[in-house]
Amino acid sequence: MPKNLDLLKELSEVNGIAAHEKYVKNIMEREFLTVVPKERIMYDGLGSIAAEKIGKKNGPKILIVGHMDEIGMIVTKITDEGFIKFQTIGGWWSQVMLAQQMNITTSSGKTYLGVVGSKPPHILSPEELKNPANIDDMYIDLGVENKEEVEKLGIKIGDMITPAISFRKLANENYLLGKAWDDRIGCAIAIDVLKSLKDIEHPNIVYAAGSTQEEVGLRGAKTLAGLIKPDLAIALDTSIARDLPGTDNSIKLGKGPGIMLYDSSAVGHVALREKVLEVADELNIPYQFDYLKRGGTDSGAIHTANSGCPCLSICVETRYLHSHTSIIHVDDYLNAVKLIVEVIKRLDEEVVNKIIYE
Repeated sequence: MPKNLDLLKELSEVNGIAAHEKYVKNIMEREFLTVVPKERIMYDGLGSIAAEKIGKKNGPKILIVGHMDEIGMIVTKITDEGFIKFQTIGGWWSQVMLAQQMNITTSSGKTYLGVVGSKPPHILSPEELKNPANIDDMYIDLGVENKEEVEKLGIKIGDMITPAISFRKLANENYLLGKAWDDRIGCAIAIDVLKSLKDIEHPNIVYAAGSTQEEVGLRGAKTLAGLIKPDLAIALDTSIARDLPGTDNSIKLGKGPGIMLYDSSAVGHVALREKVLEVADELNIPYQFDYLKRGGTDSGAIHTANSGCPCLSICVETRYLHSHTSIIHVDDYLNAVKLIVEVIKRLDEEVVNKIIYE
């Protein structure tokens, strides 16, 4: 595994929900500047960021993009007793929320730790014991006496709330625990692909990017595609490991990145997929086929942008998505980087035109 996991730790732990991605964007900009000059970094009007790496002027435009936002909440009310009511931002399941620690980030950047309140089972009614908790009834307890204490902290309506958990290597150090792998691992892949191409000649223009607001409707992907107008695109995301008790064991951590056949937002472009598989087979890079009945990736917005763009999602398989405690395997991350770099090296105007038009 890589000796230095500092970037993965930093990206996992930084806080950034939809429309609040600036801290993530700052990290991506810093890393992009190690490869390209400032004038080669672009921004769309929603806050997405892209670094332009020119291999050949007027070559095909290849976009690789991970989304910067994680699931979280925003403050909607501070009660007289000092409890925080919230609105979820992104897809939460109530059963993974109770008694979990949360960070509230103020507009000045200060963070305060709280916990999602929950009644002990001793005082729950029989009806409450039978049914999942209702998110609308939940609140965050900061450990204060009243509303005035909360306001003195600088916490306001609209402030960002994110899961509070530290990055960790688990018993097998290839397994990495953290929050926000969806989709900070995609951001890390975009950064590492760009770094890997720093001194490599190729006849393309590569855009490594971080998009905004994926978790609330693929919004940054749409504006980013409008800005760049890519010829081909690869969305970098996470998907659901099916190697747990009660699942079909068809998709496993450590067995390669997932090649998304379809999800609710897009069908993976067939010719682009075949090119990716050709490269993977040639170099013995492991991969798995994946699909989602519900949920989508940035491919959903990019493939219909402008006049259309062949798009494929390549995913790092993840346990316990959309919770505080997601687990990935470092080999899947490394193989995703390797596969995408090798695909880009084999693309040129002729190959791209064949993918698009034949």
